[in-house]
Amino acid sequence: MSDGGVVVGGGGVTVGDGGVAVDGGGVAVGDGERVRGRVVRVLRAVSYAALPAEAVLAVCLVGGVRVPGAVLAAAELLVVMLLVAEVSVWVRLRRRGLSRREALAELVPEAVLRLIGHELRLMASLGRWAARRPHGLGDARVAFPHARDQAALMYGFAFVCVVETVGMSYLLAGLPAVHAVVLFLDVYTVLFVLGLHAASVTRPHLLTTGGELRLRQAAHVDVRVPLERIAAVRRETLFTHEKAEDELNLAVGSQTSVTIELDAPVDAPRLLGAPRPVRLIRCHADDPAALVRTVSDALTRARTAPSPAPGPPPPV
Repeated sequence: MSDGGVVVGGGGVTVGDGGVAVDGGGVAVGDGERVRGRVVRVLRAVSYAALPAEAVLAVCLVGGVRVPGAVLAAAELLVVMLLVAEVSVWVRLRRRGLSRREALAELVPEAVLRLIGHELRLMASLGRWAARRPHGLGDARVAFPHARDQAALMYGFAFVCVVETVGMSYLLAGLPAVHAVVLFLDVYTVLFVLGLHAASVTRPHLLTTGGELRLRQAAHVDVRVPLERIAAVRRETLFTHEKAEDELNLAVGSQTSVTIELDAPVDAPRLLGAPRPVRLIRCHADDPAALVRTVSDALTRARTAPSPAPGPPPPV
């Protein structure tokens, strides 16, 4: 690294004060612009090729296939160079004033970031569940839990996964490498199932002090609905939900108990970030009557204009 820039490899990536270059001058980006051109495309293309290749090598090694040392060394060198190149570009983006997430979003596709973020939130929810620290209560006026009716199902599913883990460990005891891989996947599956339930427990629906109804499901749905956009809210228990483009169904235990109609759409992004405007939301709460009553009262207060201050008494 020098004052003039960062050079990775024998000419692979050069980051200078005036921009970024690939292979000695492939593309240049000004200091005030984000790196969106050829550099990012090249790094992503190398990543898409290197990661599957690493997975294939791992499968070959676990399966007992002899891989030449030169191939292993070349694969590891490629991964190291790729990491160094991405870190170098990320550092330059940070120096140009981008936030950590903005700089990372320039290098990693949004869908990948969302999937990784979802997994991290699930694992963090396990810690919050154990510590009994719900998420997002700092700006909440009222919280509405909604995970009670799915608890038996999730615990049963986790128990089945544990039984499957024990059975596979017994069957694969004679294959240590395969046993280690399958054991890791099985244990992660158990944690994933428990994380889904923990995320629902630690992320209740909220009526915020800022005048929003925050509806959540596990770690992948978090929709903020301004009270002024709610046309009607009612208690309505449904066990079947037909899919519609402008409807969002947040079922718990295959049921919803509250229906919220909107007079203007709100965005409920999909798991990978695709926008989804909705005008009707169905959700569930452990106490749906309390949710409907509280939201209705908040709507009444928000829509009732305050009485004008009385003027001075008339002269006698």
